[in-house]
Amino acid sequence: MQKTEEISGEDELIRLLLKRQSELNSLLEVTRAINKNISTPVLIQMLEVIMQNYLQVGRLRFMIEHEGTFVCISSYGGEEESAKMLYQACRKLSKARALTSLANQDDSILKKYNYFIPFYQKTKAIAFALIGDFNTTDEMLSNDLNFIQTLINVIVVALENKKLFRERMESERFKREMELAQEVQNMLIPIRLHKETAVEIGAKYFPHQNIGGDYFDFIRVNDDEFLWCIADVSGKGISAALLMANFQASLRAWAAVEDDLTNIVKRLNQIVVKNTKGERFITLFVAKYNEKTRQLKYINAGHNPSILYTRGKAVPLKFGTTMIGAFDDLPFLNQGSEIVEPGSMIFNYTDGLMDYDIPVTKTWNEEKLLQFVIGNGELSPDKFNQTLLDHLNLIVKGKPIDDITLLTLRIF
Repeated sequence: MQKTEEISGEDELIRLLLKRQSELNSLLEVTRAINKNISTPVLIQMLEVIMQNYLQVGRLRFMIEHEGTFVCISSYGGEEESAKMLYQACRKLSKARALTSLANQDDSILKKYNYFIPFYQKTKAIAFALIGDFNTTDEMLSNDLNFIQTLINVIVVALENKKLFRERMESERFKREMELAQEVQNMLIPIRLHKETAVEIGAKYFPHQNIGGDYFDFIRVNDDEFLWCIADVSGKGISAALLMANFQASLRAWAAVEDDLTNIVKRLNQIVVKNTKGERFITLFVAKYNEKTRQLKYINAGHNPSILYTRGKAVPLKFGTTMIGAFDDLPFLNQGSEIVEPGSMIFNYTDGLMDYDIPVTKTWNEEKLLQFVIGNGELSPDKFNQTLLDHLNLIVKGKPIDDITLLTLRIF
């Protein structure tokens, strides 16, 4: 009798050793697959094969956290539940930090399973598994459950590492894109403006972040005329910077051959629509000044109105059209015209000057800006820009939510 018991014990030990060897082989195969950066679907398929064929787990639900919610990435056996139903059921076990038996559960979903296995990253739940129809012996139960936890944990860590790698790659891509966009925009923003006898120019540019969507330019058209433009493109990044680069090239090309501002703006609208298919738009103020006739022609395309200051009076320059790039054909287009007296100032700006992260409409609005221009319109362009910024630092406690560009001209 004793000899029979010894043989039975030896057989059990041999079975246990063989089982442990199979477990190690399974983990080795999974680890090799992870090291080869095998795709997630194939990795999950390996998990299901091991769970079904080797561990005799008849029902599995495996969910992971993704962008603030849980998605089911592995489900076999029994009637399939929705991810929402599974998540709601498992939330009832939110206090569980380790493998939990579901033998006494009343929940209609949970009672179909034998065990709940949560996986945490510090205090944050990142995955959980439900296993049911689990066919194992009492002697091997503890061993099999430990192996299941180890196996799934290896896969959870691998999936988390994949996610972190993707996020790091996306972050690097975004960083490089911003660097490229900044390089492009630095080429667009003039380092120094033209020195002119008929006009004095002052400009300041403050991107909200490293890269903004503002643009300004000054172009000498001929001996008697010059043109300037201030613009704001929707969006950020390299695509917005490239769009603005294309816009600058188009503006300069058409300004050299087309005398009519309305035709220039129509052409620019067609180019932006063609390049962006209506997904981006540009607001702009473009003006042309003739030194002999002293006539100013301008078009405001959905932009903050530039302000003409003359002898204590300030007039917003509002005539124009809607933003360009939004419509195949501009719904209306009106050119404004003014005779500019010697010593007049024209102040151009982008919407970052008026928009802040706290409500400021009582202390700072377009009417307040007009009053400021009237009170400081005799200053030189550079002095005017700096005085305006100093004034804003005193009356506005918040921060601008967009880029700020100031372009001020004194016409003699």
